[in-house]
Amino acid sequence: MDKIAVLIPCYNEEQTIEKVIKDSRNALPDAVIYVYDNNSSDRTAEIAEANGAVVRHEYVQGKGNVIRRMFREIDAECYVMVDGDDTYPMDSAPGMCELVLEKNADMVVGDRLSSTYFTENKRPFHNFGNSLVRGSINHLFDCDIRDVMTGFRAFSYEFAKTFPVLSTGFEIETEMTIHAVNNHMQIENYIIEFRDRPAGSESKLNTYSDGMRVLMTIARLYRDYKPMGFFLIVSIVLAVISIAFFVPIFAAYLETGLVDRFPTLIVCGFVMMASLLSMFAGMILHNLTINHRREFEMRLISLNTEKKRLLKESK
Repeated sequence: MDKIAVLIPCYNEEQTIEKVIKDSRNALPDAVIYVYDNNSSDRTAEIAEANGAVVRHEYVQGKGNVIRRMFREIDAECYVMVDGDDTYPMDSAPGMCELVLEKNADMVVGDRLSSTYFTENKRPFHNFGNSLVRGSINHLFDCDIRDVMTGFRAFSYEFAKTFPVLSTGFEIETEMTIHAVNNHMQIENYIIEFRDRPAGSESKLNTYSDGMRVLMTIARLYRDYKPMGFFLIVSIVLAVISIAFFVPIFAAYLETGLVDRFPTLIVCGFVMMASLLSMFAGMILHNLTINHRREFEMRLISLNTEKKRLLKESK
């Protein structure tokens, strides 16, 4: 079991990977550095291996698939995940590790948005998207995460081994954040500096398609983790639609004593029934999520015992 493992997911980062590895070694000299190559067509893996990193491969494309592989294969007291594009300063890593190892943090978020991100980043829609995602999650999940989309984080063993990776792409950071928030894990915001990619290095993130996938992920996870809130919103919308169409029919009935739009009245009744069903579905799923939380807490106890065993064996 490693004390600190630096995890670097990479796809075509031959221009910057050497510097990221050297910066990681300087900042965390006792850490084991892992580079996970995700079908790069350039010399990323070759350069990483030449610089002393442990190089492994994930052949299913997508950052989420890489992270699933990393968390599954590596045991460590503290994991530091950083992108291979040299946009994050590794001199912040020791402080982030300290929060995990000494302060029991489960996830430390490298907060770019509170420092230089909006001035260094040259893609205005990325700035807007980051602010939108941060505001949505903080509002829907009642939390205070300063940077949801950051690729620089530190994790505890318990987080890495309980995180169910469902996403395959860049929406994985959103999924990580919501998993930690929903399960009441200890989350710390750690302000870091941010620098834009060097000239010639291109981002793999598509502003529009990946941005839409992130927003859809937020909606899906809100439905899964907060079903009462999600289905109550659906219930209210359906009830409002039903009442809006029913009121004119009822008003006409009071005046004439006749119902002249029976099809609309019938549809209103079915829509109101759907509203009630949605509300009850939310209540049932809410009870199921409470039971899931109980099981999760028991899983944490089991993981703590396993961690102690691994630590004893590694000594």
